[in-house]
Amino acid sequence: MVSRRDPRTLRGGNTRIIFLGPPGAGKGTYSTRIASVLGIPHISTGDIFREAIKQDSALGKQVIGYVQQGQLVPDVITIDVLKSRIGESDCQQGFILDGYPRTIPQAEALDAVAKIDVVLNLRIHEAILIAKLAARRVCEDCGEIYNIIDIHETLDDVEYDMPGMRPQTPGKCDVCGGTLIRRKDDQVEVIETRLKQYHQQSEPLIRYYHGQGLVEDIYVHLGIDRTIAHILDKLKPHLP
Repeated sequence: MVSRRDPRTLRGGNTRIIFLGPPGAGKGTYSTRIASVLGIPHISTGDIFREAIKQDSALGKQVIGYVQQGQLVPDVITIDVLKSRIGESDCQQGFILDGYPRTIPQAEALDAVAKIDVVLNLRIHEAILIAKLAARRVCEDCGEIYNIIDIHETLDDVEYDMPGMRPQTPGKCDVCGGTLIRRKDDQVEVIETRLKQYHQQSEPLIRYYHGQGLVEDIYVHLGIDRTIAHILDKLKPHLP
């Protein structure tokens, strides 16, 4: 599989990458695998918030209401969390951001502390997004992501051929054996709220980064391995 290729053949040192795209486009799936290939950290503010909620930390108490209702955590909280994370030693040779920034103020705050090399914009039909998110399952222990449906259809002249990502044992994580759950923010009503917020607040980021000449569009309509290979091809000109 492409995601398990020898990392010595392609390195991401000193490369700072952003994954953008609507919820359900696969930012978590693709960014974690690309981070593994390039040997740089994968950073998800969503994962940070969910872990904080699980640990019932002070941060978790601040953000639980927003996360459970599918709302964006306020910029003032998210920016502070991100700045702290990318200031850690493992980020000095590059990183991948998944789910950040989501607003122009977040992007401007990021520009003040880090130089971004490339923005990968995942694109996918909204009907496919809703179907994928409703079928997503996540390990409650390690956060590994699965999907229990196959999608094979044509929408807007694009042929979607996207096999599911099922666990070997139904309901159990292949990685750690934990229980797979459907997150509250993957309920259809919450999904619709998240998509509305994305269109209203996050789409301007595409124009923002287009203005900097950083955007590479990635059309997500194939299986994981073929999409990862496409992403790596798009990334090669931006790697040292």
